[in-house]
Amino acid sequence: MIRFIVFTSLLLVVFAGAAEGEPRALYSRYCAECHGADRLGGTGPALIPETLERMRGPKLGAVIAEGRASTQMPGFAASLNPEEIAALGDYLIASLAKIPDWGPEQIERTRTLDPDYVPVTAPAFDADPLNLFLVVETGDHHVSVLDGDSFTVLDRFPTPFAVHGGPKFTPDGRFVFIMSRDGWVQKYDLWSLAEIGRIRAGLNSRNIAISKDGKHLAVANYLPRTLTILATADLSVEKVFDVVDKDGTPSRVSAVYQAPQRDSFILALKDAPEIWEIATDPDAAPVYEGYVHSYEKGMVEAVAGSKGLFALRRIAVTSPLDDFFFTPDYRHLIGAARDGERGVVVNLTVGREIAELPLPGLPHLGSGISWIRDGRRVMATPHLKEARLSVIDIETWQVVETIETLGPGFFLRSHENSRYVWADVFFGPNRDAMHVIDKQTLEIVETLRPVPGATVAHVEFDRGGKHALVSVWEDDGAVIVYDAKTLEEVTRLPMRKPSGKYNVWNKISFSDGTSH
Repeated sequence: MIRFIVFTSLLLVVFAGAAEGEPRALYSRYCAECHGADRLGGTGPALIPETLERMRGPKLGAVIAEGRASTQMPGFAASLNPEEIAALGDYLIASLAKIPDWGPEQIERTRTLDPDYVPVTAPAFDADPLNLFLVVETGDHHVSVLDGDSFTVLDRFPTPFAVHGGPKFTPDGRFVFIMSRDGWVQKYDLWSLAEIGRIRAGLNSRNIAISKDGKHLAVANYLPRTLTILATADLSVEKVFDVVDKDGTPSRVSAVYQAPQRDSFILALKDAPEIWEIATDPDAAPVYEGYVHSYEKGMVEAVAGSKGLFALRRIAVTSPLDDFFFTPDYRHLIGAARDGERGVVVNLTVGREIAELPLPGLPHLGSGISWIRDGRRVMATPHLKEARLSVIDIETWQVVETIETLGPGFFLRSHENSRYVWADVFFGPNRDAMHVIDKQTLEIVETLRPVPGATVAHVEFDRGGKHALVSVWEDDGAVIVYDAKTLEEVTRLPMRKPSGKYNVWNKISFSDGTSH
């Protein structure tokens, strides 16, 4: 693991002439050793607005004054007066004067492989390796490896700060990749129960996706405005895309997704009216960005913009879209429009918008799931600002039902072997409620309240769909295991704010009812 060393003499030069109470000097004295002289992170997270504005928890001033429990962050109330704390807080939420260079050379210098890692030829445990869960515990930045049959913890290991976006597994389920807000990517061997290495692919990142063949890992970045592609074998840098639309506008990447049937990555651009598709097939056909005289075989008269592995195709849309839901065949996606009142359907094959859906209240399409109802495939999405679920026929692109809930929700989950959809009520006074909804009648058949007053969220099923695991999203929280048929509690496992749970088989098989 990388050791960050801050040289005092260098800091004296950098901050020479600064008054003792001036924010830069305060940062140098109290923060730089852990968070880096450039605010880009060290043993602690980056202290830049792109990172700080997305972190849940106490206000920045309170963290500076009182520290943060279960971390190495101390409090400085005895050393700094309230005015200095406020000034330091203002300094930290100010944007950097210049976006730092963070290209292949800088990324590669952060790559470390654990010299003590020894691969094994078979799992070092008796549990079913495809029925493991990774439980992300954001309370103290660890992941627990949970046996999905016995519900015992096989390992618990530290992660980079503020894991986000969901771990991604290789197609055989053996290796998993975990990403943090600060752009760190960690590779872990589920057979050996051991970390393999880490690399910092960005400075502020959104999520990761793995290619169909498991050879490439894409990292979506806000800062800098890039997409980093890593080789999964050794975490080396394969390519860094500067994300700029056809008119030259740079854009953050809201998210990157695997499209297995298309053998590609799909990118949501935050600041530009384009969707990107990047080929993960070495033999991908050429992409023509200009006019083509004829597509007749052997008669194409045009210059290809790119071809083969990592060929880039741009799909123009009316306005920026993000938070995608994909149909199971990955032919269509629904993206959330910037106005938060509608969804836009894009046919990825022809590369254009084909429908609009009225979805007021900021639909959370990335948590959408689909299933067969009365012989037709439907999908459902929660809304972040309205107490409802929208159910959509994905053949006609019509909203066929609106299910009223006790409050806005964040996650939906189900399983092909379950008759129910589980929907949390993440926001508002009923955040302790979990709705269980019949897939055919679309009626709420049960509302569970396992811990009154505590946030209950994010369901994941085991491999066979027999059990549903629910998070009590609190620092002294738990994972509660329910019988998915009877809805009775089976067991309760104490966890430190278990924000998400990810079953190996459900993820690598693209199980119905699991977000991908």
